[in-house]
Amino acid sequence: MIGFWKLFSFINLLGIVAFSISGSLKAIKEGLDLLGITVLAITTALGGGILRDVIINTVPIAFRSKENMIFALIGLLIGISIYKFEGIENSMLILIPDAVGLSAFSATGAMIAYNANVNIFGIVILATLTGVGGGVISDILLGKIPAVLKDDFYASCSIIGALLFYITINVSHNITLSAIVCVLSVFIVRILAIMFDWRLPRFK
Repeated sequence: MIGFWKLFSFINLLGIVAFSISGSLKAIKEGLDLLGITVLAITTALGGGILRDVIINTVPIAFRSKENMIFALIGLLIGISIYKFEGIENSMLILIPDAVGLSAFSATGAMIAYNANVNIFGIVILATLTGVGGGVISDILLGKIPAVLKDDFYASCSIIGALLFYITINVSHNITLSAIVCVLSVFIVRILAIMFDWRLPRFK
């Protein structure tokens, strides 16, 4: 079994790059300048993890690890390169990295929650907050109602993944398997939600 922190670091850096790509492309789509693109990319990539760590009363990993910022900047450069060579007319160029980031960060949130010995409610909250927190902050910076509150089946994917993480860890006692189950379930459900336009009920 892979060590907890090695597994966490791998999934965390994957999520950082993915969210930085989607954040930078979102910023470009909104017409921001280079500074604005950089701020939005880094905020999207690191915001959820910072909120998670503050809640569990620890110095955010993003403030202690050089790799987090380095990989956020790598994601920014990849996002700008995608825009230069592919454009942003295809919305899937934003949605796919976003789905990868959501699934990775949902898993890292669940892992940190489990390591902090919180209950199932805490695991679901921290997994979901880690997954959607950066996107919520970036939407607020853009002066928008956070997409997670109104657009489509998004945070629900994190909730499903966190619940499956909790079930798997209690059945198998294997953190590696539980994290993989969480990543795959969130990603698959999110992709299905995009393909079939799943939405939660609204009241008008």
